[in-house]
Amino acid sequence: MVMHEVVSAQDKADFIEVANAIYKNDPQWIRPLDKDIEEVFDVNKNKFFKTGECKRWILKDNSGKHIGRIAAFHTSKYKNEQPTGGVGFFECNNDKAAAHFMFDYCKQWLQDRGMQAMDGPINFGERERWWGLLIEGFYSPLYCMNYNPPYYRELFESYGFQVYFNQLCFGLTASNRLQEKFYQRHDAIAADKNFSARTIEKKNLSKYAKDFTYVYNKAWAGHGGGKSLDERQVQKMFATMKPVMDEKIIWFAYHKEEPVAMWINLPDLNQYFKHLNGKFGILQKIQFLYHQRFGKCNRFVGLVFGVIPEFQGKGVDAYIIVEGAEKIIPLGKYDNYEMQWIGDFNPKMVNIAEALGTHRSRTLATYRFLFDRNAEFQRHPMIGGKKTEATNEN
Repeated sequence: MVMHEVVSAQDKADFIEVANAIYKNDPQWIRPLDKDIEEVFDVNKNKFFKTGECKRWILKDNSGKHIGRIAAFHTSKYKNEQPTGGVGFFECNNDKAAAHFMFDYCKQWLQDRGMQAMDGPINFGERERWWGLLIEGFYSPLYCMNYNPPYYRELFESYGFQVYFNQLCFGLTASNRLQEKFYQRHDAIAADKNFSARTIEKKNLSKYAKDFTYVYNKAWAGHGGGKSLDERQVQKMFATMKPVMDEKIIWFAYHKEEPVAMWINLPDLNQYFKHLNGKFGILQKIQFLYHQRFGKCNRFVGLVFGVIPEFQGKGVDAYIIVEGAEKIIPLGKYDNYEMQWIGDFNPKMVNIAEALGTHRSRTLATYRFLFDRNAEFQRHPMIGGKKTEATNEN
């Protein structure tokens, strides 16, 4: 076997084709947009190249057949107990020897660059994309969510990867009535006229980008690897999201007109992109607009939910959710709701999700492999300071 670095245009096409070959008979797989994959490896489009390095390879067997692929990377923005790199965009036949060959190669590449551990499968970028290995819930993935065959778990764990944290996804039937306690807590907040909740307006996105930045930085920055956002980043993000936004499913809550909570959702874009076979040229953009306008998208996806610390535990979470539900349900447009993953290191957010009456829709796992096999393995620290058990499993 040999690892062939992806450099040429043909290499890039072959890198995509490895996945196509593995999933060709899997009806649940939705081919990602080729451009979304390629942008990760584009030094002009991925800002993480400013603070790190990334390479990718195709694994060839002795006859030259492509039997796997993988990427390895490191960035100073990825803060951990020890210098930790990552591997991702992993695809492989059900062959431990092939998978372990790729892991060994990436381990050496990362060691040569001062890393002491590697996490995977993760993204050379933010956590909301291409992060984690699917271990439960093998049905059609959300947009930019990893999907893989069940046997990948054994390929990782047999090498020695251990679960650093689990990524929990929650779903519910959109028309279901929430638990009664939500309405009671909502009513207590709604009785205070200082509180209000409203959907965004696309014509005034700059205001909501500012509100998003404020709530995010107070509620999320510094937790679970989160970092502060500046308003310019969010303005750019909202501009990118604008064509696919549904104003009726993006909510903010205010106290005396100061933002205190947000509930950010989008339609499940993969219900549109599944028709495009990975391409997004002019023809596919026309197809996308057609499906967006006339096609069926019955699932919406929770991207971000946050309440600033001063208002946590006071019922604002119930308030914004009930306000939203009372407007969304009558639309009759969405049958299902699914949240993007919540780390099991964040029990407060897990409790909020479960209190909605959700079910665990799927679980992904972020694995870690310590290069020193005698070092003590620690799981991701819990938000709130509670410690997890240490293990020393080799």
